[in-house]
Amino acid sequence: MARYFTGKTTNADGTVQYIKGQTSVKSAIDGVIKIFTVAVTIVVVAVPEGLPLAVTLTLACSMRKMMEDKALVRRLSACETMGSATTICSDKTGTLTLNQMTEGIAQNSTGSVYEPENGGAIEITGSPTEKAILGWGVELKMRSNEVRSKSSIIHASPFNSEKKCGGVAVSMVVWARSVGLVGPFRCSVHWKGAAEIILDLCTSWIDSSGAKHEMTPHVEKFKKQIEDMAAKSLRCVALAYKPLDLKEVPNEEERDNWSLPDNDLILLAIVGMKVRMVTGDNLQTAKAIALECGILSENERADDFIIEGMVFRALTDEQKEQAAEKIKVMARSSPTDKLQLVKALKKRGHVVAVTGDSTNDAPALHEANIGLAMGIQGTEVAKESSDIIILDDNFASVVKVVRWGRSVYARLQKFIQFQLTVNVAALIINVVAAVSSGNVPLNAVQLLWVNLIMDTLGALALATEPPTDSLMKRAPVGRREPLITNIMWRNLVIQALFQVAVLLTLNFNGRSLLQLNNYPMTKANKIKNTFIFNAFVLCQLSTFSSQLHPNS
Repeated sequence: MARYFTGKTTNADGTVQYIKGQTSVKSAIDGVIKIFTVAVTIVVVAVPEGLPLAVTLTLACSMRKMMEDKALVRRLSACETMGSATTICSDKTGTLTLNQMTEGIAQNSTGSVYEPENGGAIEITGSPTEKAILGWGVELKMRSNEVRSKSSIIHASPFNSEKKCGGVAVSMVVWARSVGLVGPFRCSVHWKGAAEIILDLCTSWIDSSGAKHEMTPHVEKFKKQIEDMAAKSLRCVALAYKPLDLKEVPNEEERDNWSLPDNDLILLAIVGMKVRMVTGDNLQTAKAIALECGILSENERADDFIIEGMVFRALTDEQKEQAAEKIKVMARSSPTDKLQLVKALKKRGHVVAVTGDSTNDAPALHEANIGLAMGIQGTEVAKESSDIIILDDNFASVVKVVRWGRSVYARLQKFIQFQLTVNVAALIINVVAAVSSGNVPLNAVQLLWVNLIMDTLGALALATEPPTDSLMKRAPVGRREPLITNIMWRNLVIQALFQVAVLLTLNFNGRSLLQLNNYPMTKANKIKNTFIFNAFVLCQLSTFSSQLHPNS
């Protein structure tokens, strides 16, 4: 027990006494400084000042890693917020679909393919349908520029919404290098359009080996394939062609009124691509896509989870909040409906993430807790209103963003639990030792060293920890959930009590346990305190290891 007198002497156990007439001013000041230093050190250790560093490192590392997963983070805090998302409102256009499918492709298209000379990424332009078909051609190793250089379009029949198809007449040319002449080699008509329409115009088809077959024995098989694709929410497009005799091709003056022949076509391919769930889709289309994407399950009643925008629009604010809890699909929704849905969900306490790509989506993206814009199809207005940009327009990348967000949240929880455990253990040990004996086993330098290492290396190690698949099996953490959970409190208390018990045992019985009774008091105390410090550090390493490997 510390004793306070008017003078000073040092006992065998290291405690200080002040005796009248024997205490110098310097000794008194040194004693006060020592007490003040220990007090300040305890306060420094008790305050988790390393948390801001851990948060910044974790978010910065996650942001760089998310770039590799095709997600550009525009606002740093969005990384962590995404981990707390309880609801994701996905815009259907270009988000749940990739806008790509895996001749008549190269020339019978209003789109274009740009192949960089340096071997960079191929760029495809045009409407989503044209880009999809051209992208499919690229995957089939089609050299678009080479094909187009060897042929020329002599007449085009633009896509007609009534006929649901469009075509081009193509002239293949040959270059006689020896004499420098260019002349027609052969001509053909290529048609592209709705599969069932094109199929009715075909009398034969070509297989993958190039062999030609009569259509009649196989027509029902092709119709069945088209029906199967449609049932899977695929949009079916067919490609067909017809060779032309040069005599059938009118001269240039008469081609303006030329009606391209569309009889006796030869079927080249039937291609299925994902239906794009645009704002105007009806309930049936919305239901089909929702079932396929897993938003709805087969045993759920669609009427309970699907609503039309006009119906939602007519509800009162209170009814909108109640309906928002159940809605899984909103069909025929307007930008205003999306915005009202986001507001209703936020009022119900949800952390809302919204995906979008058009200018109309900007209000909902801005209102949401996290706005995710599409990098390819997204407009500049949508991107400016977002927090994260999905670079590949793939909904799978949105899932990766959620995974990283949950990882950030989990890592911050681990760091908080680790730091609080260290702080509580060090605080209790020093306070108990100071009150009981007047000495502290962990001096100011040791505590500050541990604090420095814990705040820097510990934060860095946890910040670079990769996400695990188990994170996606957890329920989302809402804003009302406590940052320090009951499980974290349990772990903290158990680990801190264990450390306190071990270190206090060493502090009070260390001399006998370490067989130091025959040593001089000063030397024995130094050895004991060094052992306590090493044990304290090892305890923190054990605690940190359990944070990195919770199942080990």
